Amino acid sequence: MKSATGLTGSGSRDWFIQRVSAIVLAAYTVIVFGWILCHSGFSYEQWSGFMMTLPMKIFSLLAILSLVAHGWIGMWQVFTDYVTTRHMGPSASGLRLVLTTAVIIAVFVYAIWGIQIFWANR
Repeated sequence: MKSATGLTGSGSRDWFIQRVSAIVLAAYTVIVFGWILCHSGFSYEQWSGFMMTLPMKIFSLLAILSLVAHGWIGMWQVFTDYVTTRHMGPSASGLRLVLTTAVIIAVFVYAIWGIQIFWANR
C-alpha cells in the first residue's frame, strides 16, 4: 500500500534517504567537533569565520536538509507504527493527522530558520 504522507511514497527510497542523511549528519558533527577540539579557546570571530566560509555554508545547508528529511521520515514511521487504532482506538487517525501536521510545520520552520542563519546577508 502506498502512503500519501511518506516523504517519497516508497519505503525503500525513504530508508535510503534516512541512511544517507544520517551519514551527512554524522560527518557534519565530526567536522564541527573536530574544529572545536583543534581550536580551544576560540573567539566568536574565529567561529564565525569558520562557519561562514562557502564550504561550511554549503555543508551546513546539506546538514539542515538532511536533518529535515531524517526527522520527517523518522517521525512519520513512529506515527505510522505506534499511533494506530489497535493501540489507541478510533481517535488514532485524528491524532496522527495532528502530530504529522505539527512535525511538517516544525521541520519547515527549522529549515527556513537554519537557511536564514547561514545565507542571510550580513
